[in-house]
Amino acid sequence: MIYLEIATKLVIGLAGLLAVTRLLGKKEMSQVTPFDFIYALVLGGILEEGLYDEKVSIWQILFAICLWGISVYIIEICAQKSDRMKKLLKGHPSLIIRNGELDIKQMKKNHLEIEQVRTMLRKQGVFTLREVRDLYLEPGGDISVKLHSKAGSVTPDMLDLNPRDEAPSILVIEEGQIKEEELQSVKKSKEWLLEGLQKRNYKKIEDILYGEWSETDGFYIQPYPQKNSHIQQKP
Repeated sequence: MIYLEIATKLVIGLAGLLAVTRLLGKKEMSQVTPFDFIYALVLGGILEEGLYDEKVSIWQILFAICLWGISVYIIEICAQKSDRMKKLLKGHPSLIIRNGELDIKQMKKNHLEIEQVRTMLRKQGVFTLREVRDLYLEPGGDISVKLHSKAGSVTPDMLDLNPRDEAPSILVIEEGQIKEEELQSVKKSKEWLLEGLQKRNYKKIEDILYGEWSETDGFYIQPYPQKNSHIQQKP
């Protein structure tokens, strides 16, 4: 008898999950927002508490799932009707890079580090920030990237060219701090980095928000917006 009750509870839980999936609409996993994830966690908690507890009847689980499903449906409808409610529940994209410039405030707000941004870009096939014009962090945690026109979809094959391969970039400066381990990985020293920066009129490491270097393209430096705004970056 106990096994039949557990099986019935599991079937009811599965039916509830399928019903809520239909309520949420046809979304890919990348489109699921944090609030949608909470829906699934709540359902998991309901089933976990009631599945093996003999004091919790099938009807009580069914009531909880129905109430939970109705609540989810009402919240979804309210989010569709009200932009304020939609932003509160679903979130909205954050512009992490605007016109080629890192927005440090948006990064802090979303608890992002520069290396995390670089990792997400690499997953999109972008290996240097110099190619990125705009980068949006979507509510679901994935990113949308707009590249500069020169880094767009035109390929060397279209122009019958044979360009050299670009070397990968390494992060040498992050928020005013030298990344010594990365320098060592390419057999470069701190003194070499400082000399290279001085040639480009960057005298203080603390004034630099982001710096990368590659063998083929050299340095790419972004100072803090409020600092060294007069410096013109050299290639």
